[in-house]
Formats: sequence, structure tokens, C-alpha cells
Amino acid sequence: MSLTQIAVKANVTKKKTNRALLASMVGSSIEWFDFFLYGSLASLVFNKLFFTNTDPVVGLLLSYLSFGLSFFIRPLGGIIFSHIGDKIGRKKTLILTLSLMGGATFLIGLLPDYNTIGVWAPILLITLRLCQGLGIGGEWGGSVLLAVENSSKENRGFFGSIPQLGVPVGMLLGTVSISLLTSLPEAQFLSWGWRLPFLLSAVLILIGLWIRKDIDETPAFKEAKESGDIAKVPLVDTFRYHWKSVLITAGAKFAETGPYYIFATFIIAYATKYLGYSIGTVLNAVAIANFVTIIMIPCMGKLSDKIGRKPLYIGGTIAMMLFAFPYFYMLSLQSALWLTVATVIAIGIIWAPLEAVMGTMFSEIFSTNIRYTGISVGNQLGAAVFGGTAPMVALALLNAFNNSWVPIALYIVLACVISLISLVAIRERKNSEL
Repeated sequence: MSLTQIAVKANVTKKKTNRALLASMVGSSIEWFDFFLYGSLASLVFNKLFFTNTDPVVGLLLSYLSFGLSFFIRPLGGIIFSHIGDKIGRKKTLILTLSLMGGATFLIGLLPDYNTIGVWAPILLITLRLCQGLGIGGEWGGSVLLAVENSSKENRGFFGSIPQLGVPVGMLLGTVSISLLTSLPEAQFLSWGWRLPFLLSAVLILIGLWIRKDIDETPAFKEAKESGDIAKVPLVDTFRYHWKSVLITAGAKFAETGPYYIFATFIIAYATKYLGYSIGTVLNAVAIANFVTIIMIPCMGKLSDKIGRKPLYIGGTIAMMLFAFPYFYMLSLQSALWLTVATVIAIGIIWAPLEAVMGTMFSEIFSTNIRYTGISVGNQLGAAVFGGTAPMVALALLNAFNNSWVPIALYIVLACVISLISLVAIRERKNSEL
């Protein structure tokens, strides 16, 4: 092969890798945008339009419960789609998850409210929310592996951090959308304004599907398929031979998931209803924090290629634990500046390294033939236990302890302690081949 042919082949390979990296980030961002729209509107709209025949606090709790229920369905989505991903391939699975998530989100934007169809309104809303949970349950593992399995060990941390941008990018898009729409008169916002982001997400879904349809299968999966190293029933093999790794992954997830949903979702209701902040002030603080996170995540991914995933994750977890009490104290000062500073530190500085290295670190624990299943089930179990329940638990603690934030801070500390215990069992593998 001539030097010219080698150069052309290298250029084609680079283009394919870059497209796979783009597909992992864009698809993940769209899905999280859809997912966070619901979380943000749970405390602004759904408690008023779909859970209306109850006490306001109970209505908010029910709204958060509908948000949290999807986290309990996410492990099922992880099981279903990871089975497809480990048997058939990553690419086809990611097209399925994006289609399911996008369809459910679009239909939420069309739902009649409680006053129109009665009890069917919350039932249909919860059903579509569960469909979102199924989609996101299978999406995360596939998007991470699309990036990680197209990388070399020298840049695996950086590649693995790119799909993790989906969370802050999706949250930023959702927050900015809602912030713009809340400038509408309240009657218009509650009547039709809140529906626009759900309906317009269909355009983003079509763009994501177009990008994903032309990507190749990952080299690692191709190699496993050619060698015949494909698990007959990936879930069975995962729990038979790798159950400890699944539990370790779930435990390590706690520090990343629970605190984030408190800082980014629960805070919207807490700061506006209990501390007197305006909705715009809170949404702007969350948006700024997520913008900082978008810059930090690839930087932390790159850093993990030098010093390893485990040190960064341990450092972020300890910082999260230490900042739990100062965070709520800064909010209690009832200053827009301190609210913004606290949110930027919590999400943009402390949470960013956790999010950046999590996907890569979890991928390095499992072998190729059950990797999709292993990271999906472990990640979604952790999210179910300490993620989707976090806003609901935080609100319940707030009401049980006379509006005191101390129990919520202790709840964050508990999540971090469990993660630190789990991290002890994880070996650093930055210099190892997948």
C-alpha cells in the first residue's frame, strides 16, 4: 500500500471516528433535552395542569413522583436495549432509543390537561414519561460505547467524556427554552407556551437520526462478532459473572446522580417557593452552571487520560460531600449572586469531573460481549435508587423537618459516602486495552 493510500485510509477512518463522536454527543444531548424538559416543568406546569385535585404540596409531590417513576423504568430500558446492543450492535440500538424517546416527547406536547379529559391526563402523561425512561435507559450505554469503543487507550477518557456532554447540553437547552417561555403571561405559558419545546424537539430528533444512520458499528463490537464472542443472553452472563461489577457501578453512580437532580431540578421549586427567588433567576443560574460544565467536561476527560479516571472521581465525590452544607447556606442568603455562585460551583466545578469520567470508567470494568448490558444496568440501577427519587425525597425531607435544608445536605453526604465505598473496589485501567 502506497503512502497516499495509507493517508487516504487514515483520513477516512478519522472522518468516521469524528462522525461517531458527533453522533454520540448529538443524540445524547437531544435525549437529555427531552428528559430534562419534563423535570423542569414538573414543578412549574404539571402540578397545575395534570395533578390539580390535590393539596399544592401533594400535587408537587405527585408531579415529582411522575418524574421519578421513569428512573425505575430506566433499568428495564437498559436491559432491553443493551440486549439488542450486545447481540446486534450499538448503531441500530441507538436509532431505536432516539426514536422512542423523541416520539414520547412529541406526544407529551399534544396531551390534553386534567380539566379536558380528567384522570386520563395524568395516566397518559405518566405512560409517556415511562416511554421516555425506557429510551434513555438504553441510550446512555450505547452513546458512551459509540465513543469509547472508537477510541485508543491514549484518548479514551476524552472520547468517553464527549457523550457525557449530553446531560449539560440537554439541560442548558431545556432551561433556556423554559426561561424564554416563562416570560410569557402566565395564562399563555400554562395554556400553550410550555408545549412548544416538546413539539419542536421533533426537528432535533430528525437531525439526530440523520446523523446516526450513516455511522459504522464500533471496531470493538465488530471484532467480537467476527470472533464469535457474542453472549447468548447478555443479561444472564452479566449477573452470573459480573454481578459485583454491576453493584459497584450502581454505588459509584450515587454521588453523580442524586446531587445533580437536587442542584438542577429540585432547586427550581425550592428556591422559588421556599426562598422567594424568581423563576428567571433560578433558571439563569442553572443555565450558567451547565454552560460552565460544557467547557469543563472535555477538559476533565482529557485530564483523566493523564492521571486516571479514579482519582478524578474520588476528588469530585469528596468535594461534593464537603460542599453540601455550604451550598444550601449560600442559597439561604437569598441573593441572586450567591445562588448563581453556589450553582456554578456545585454543577460546573464539582459535578463536572464526575460526569466526565463516569462513562469511561464504567466501560473499562466490563468485557466487550456484555459491556453494553453491564454499564447500562449498573448505571440505571444507581440512577433509579438515588437519581429520580432525589427531588421527591428532598421535598419530603423539607416538609418533614419544618423547611430545614440540613437533612437534604445529609442526604447528599450519604450518597457520596456510598460512592466512595464503591470506588475502593474499582481498579484504575487508563493504561489497559478495552
